[in-house]
Amino acid sequence: MAEFTMDLNDDQKQVRDWIHGFAADVIRPAAAEWDEREETPWPVIQEAAKVGIYSLDFYAQQFFDPTGLGIPMAMEELFWGDAGIALSIVGTGLAAIGVVANGTEEQIGTWIPQMYGTPDDVKVAAFCSSEPDAGSDVGAMRTRAVYDQATDEWVLNGTKTWATNGGIANVHIVVAVVDPELGTKGHASFIVPPGTRGLSQGQKFKKHGIRASHTAEVVLEDVRIPGSCLLGGKEKLDERLARAHERAKAGGGERVKNAAMATFEASRPAVGAMAVGTARAAYEVALDYAKTRTQFGRPIIDNQGVAFQLADMRTSIDAARLLVWRASWMAVAGKPFTSAEGSMSKLFASETAKKVTAQAVQILGGNGFTREYPVERMHRDSAIYTIFEGTSEIQRLVIARTLSGMPIR
Repeated sequence: MAEFTMDLNDDQKQVRDWIHGFAADVIRPAAAEWDEREETPWPVIQEAAKVGIYSLDFYAQQFFDPTGLGIPMAMEELFWGDAGIALSIVGTGLAAIGVVANGTEEQIGTWIPQMYGTPDDVKVAAFCSSEPDAGSDVGAMRTRAVYDQATDEWVLNGTKTWATNGGIANVHIVVAVVDPELGTKGHASFIVPPGTRGLSQGQKFKKHGIRASHTAEVVLEDVRIPGSCLLGGKEKLDERLARAHERAKAGGGERVKNAAMATFEASRPAVGAMAVGTARAAYEVALDYAKTRTQFGRPIIDNQGVAFQLADMRTSIDAARLLVWRASWMAVAGKPFTSAEGSMSKLFASETAKKVTAQAVQILGGNGFTREYPVERMHRDSAIYTIFEGTSEIQRLVIARTLSGMPIR
């Protein structure tokens, strides 16, 4: 287990500088165009694939960094470039991680390459979990998967929403209910191969921010997929469901719920790192502007009202990064989140991004309110961080219940 440190080693610095260079040279110059177009930035994704950033190997290398800082470092730099384009680049990773974490070796080898495609023919994948009536309350999920033993097929029906790359993906990973009696423990994940009949894109959302990232509903109408597309296989699922039923009879259901919540806790620092990247980008624009913009014969940073705002912005960004790094290190070191440190990092970083980007707009004044300057876009983008991967209200609930010892539902 690596000791916690705030000093990046030489390899990490090299990777950080490489990602930062790509964000500065490729992502940031394209940000305004794709935000206006509200379309998936395929040329940028292709460039990311050519240099090796858009690939499972890249994310695996960062994920297995023994310090735990590989993923948050990468996320911060990419989202420093632009949140919408960065989410288009990393969105496939959500589905890929689902396969790697739960799939068999054969499933990983078969489907991961089809999620990414090749640098000359890039593909994307979608992870479909949220539903119109089941966002924070995953126990309310209604999408059903029923096994047809006669044909060895699973039949999926339901509607997913807020799916990144939903409908345009080559491969969709769909979470569905297989045993309603077990609540969240009765869920399973399925691979929907390219061109499967019955899967269609529903509404494509016109969003306030992260507009370069495709977000849509996914409609499943009698979608039939081979039995081999159940992640992990049916034997493993049957064993898991049987254990869950035994635990429920023994009164262990609450412990199972908390174990599931721990999985979400471990993933939230990555979202916090995204928020840190956006906040840092807005702060840097505001700082440069304050040093060069003159009013009443002097740079506006000479005014205490502006200078103190910048001081608070930088302090909050550094504090958010430290919370993210601490939680990321704890996750890889196997240390329990006894105070919901994962939720803490996501909560503070996301709220920091909203506040810092708003302050950046204020420092730029009228210019900050126009699309001629990027802080307007960054401010819009920052709103998503307090919503996805658990709203700020859910984070506070998780933290409060963890501290009090109350069950997390």
